[in-house]
Amino acid sequence: MNNRKFRFGVTSNGASSAGEWQTKVEQIENLGYATLLVPDHFIEQIATMPALAMAAAYTTTLRVGSLVCSNDFRHPIMLAKEAATLDMLSNGRFELGIGAGWLKAEYDAIGIPFDPPSKRVSRFEEAVQVIKTYFQDDPIKFAGKYYNVQAGQGLERTPVPVQKPYPPILIGAGGRRMLAMAAREADIIGLTIKVQANGSGPDPSDIATTLAQKLEWVQAKAGDRFDDIEFHIHTWAVVITEDREQAAAQLAKRFPLPAEMLLNIPYLLIGTIEEITDQIMNYRAQYGISYFSVFDRHMDEFAPVVDLLAGK
Repeated sequence: MNNRKFRFGVTSNGASSAGEWQTKVEQIENLGYATLLVPDHFIEQIATMPALAMAAAYTTTLRVGSLVCSNDFRHPIMLAKEAATLDMLSNGRFELGIGAGWLKAEYDAIGIPFDPPSKRVSRFEEAVQVIKTYFQDDPIKFAGKYYNVQAGQGLERTPVPVQKPYPPILIGAGGRRMLAMAAREADIIGLTIKVQANGSGPDPSDIATTLAQKLEWVQAKAGDRFDDIEFHIHTWAVVITEDREQAAAQLAKRFPLPAEMLLNIPYLLIGTIEEITDQIMNYRAQYGISYFSVFDRHMDEFAPVVDLLAGK
């Protein structure tokens, strides 16, 4: 099983002012986190790419990444150009997180058709190829069902990224088809809960699909590159407590899952600092998961775990 060194990130929806954003990202770097991650939604958050650009300017070692850019919100050539620009401006500290899009309310709000999952995933598969084509030395050309890109006077590969051949690509995936695609294409796989086909949110029934099963699907499609893939988990909540069972019972009021199940999934980290440290080490030993991120509201309380495990 993959035994990469641990690294940790903070996911943030932003801040209400430039000064507040600068203070936050500097604090994230000073606490020892490896990465700042910004989602890509139309809800109450700041825009992903400008926020990451400013975060990179405010810091010196902190990596910055999207978690994750929704494919249907941008043309893949534009996204590739933005990724190359951010990588250049950050001196090689950018990670491109991308996904097929899943929240129907956002599509409805801006008048984009919310296609069935099969169509969105097929379009996303093409988009990843377009993005990778942008970073190759050959002429930028792609002809598919959803995208048709022809190199010419109107399209130049400028700028080029610092990281070669391109910034690491994280693909968020929960269902079998998305996991298979991520196995073939991603440098980092963000292991998620499969979302419901109607675009309303995570599918609770997917909890029954074990991480072991999902990793089997990935390994079957990844082949020889399996050990080169980094596995990421974004946690829903971190609860530092002496009483894990009581904390899980409280969380069960928020999440439609049995309390005993909440104690045994990596999306929730519950217990003392020592217990959570042991949980994370066990997840790496069992599943090869070495990259964890927490919401910014948990970054201070989780920092002792980062101090104990980062880089080990």
